[in-house]
Amino acid sequence: MTKPAGRPIGLTLARTAKVVGRAFEDTLAAAGGSTPIWLILISLKKQPTSNQRELAAAVGIQGATLTHHLNAMEADGLITRRRDPANRRVHQVRLTEQGETLFHRLATAARTHDQRLRTGFGEDELATLERLLGRMRTNVADDDTLPEGPLEH
Repeated sequence: MTKPAGRPIGLTLARTAKVVGRAFEDTLAAAGGSTPIWLILISLKKQPTSNQRELAAAVGIQGATLTHHLNAMEADGLITRRRDPANRRVHQVRLTEQGETLFHRLATAARTHDQRLRTGFGEDELATLERLLGRMRTNVADDDTLPEGPLEH
């Protein structure tokens, strides 16, 4: 095995992801949200009436953690939860008008953050970066363990 020419790429990627993730979280916080709230809102926009199990799978948050976030979001008037008439054990989750308003505010913040990340890159460079990151993900993933869905907007 040959010695890498520079710093291990995984370390550089992990540090970059941490900085970018922290900046994104700060951007969402300034707009009145957080990453988990943003992911939940995106999922509910894609599937307006979702049950908690489907939502947990779409967002990638465990059931108890999701419940914690949904409790806070319901208390803030962002969502409603009602029992499914067809299956009383299942709760349906829906956005309220306040949830819609927050979604649009966070979507604007997310687009602003994305533009900030793209600064100084040409379209060809961004396409190459996306392709290379996809290849890295494939290199380490057992299967498609990192869903793309909620992060796209």
